[in-house]
Amino acid sequence: MENLLYIAAIIVAIAFAVLVIYLAKTLKATQRTLNNVADTVEDLEKQLQGITTETTALLNKTNRLADDVNQKSSKLNGLFEGVKGIGETVKDFNQSLKKISAKVADSSNLDQEKASQAVKWGSAIMDLWKKKKK
Repeated sequence: MENLLYIAAIIVAIAFAVLVIYLAKTLKATQRTLNNVADTVEDLEKQLQGITTETTALLNKTNRLADDVNQKSSKLNGLFEGVKGIGETVKDFNQSLKKISAKVADSSNLDQEKASQAVKWGSAIMDLWKKKKK
């Protein structure tokens, strides 16, 4: 019986050794996997640093471009105000021309009436003069 105990102890020792060997292999594979993951994460960090740098530069350029557009837009506002003033001046000039045209038309109508009256009076005087001569 004592032999059976020794054989059982040897079997248990062999089983434990096999278990330890497989556990060691599993741990080694896990270590390699974790090393690969660590390398991948490190590479990603480097790539993200590059992307962050480029993004920051792009944002700075975008901000400068927006400032430039705002400055040029404010300069254009003055131009549009000037054009608006010119438009109002032209409008006022057109209204003045209409008023002057209306006055000229009215005065020419009056002049025509005076001229027609003068012609009537002139022909009446001529008729009288002709009658007197006869």
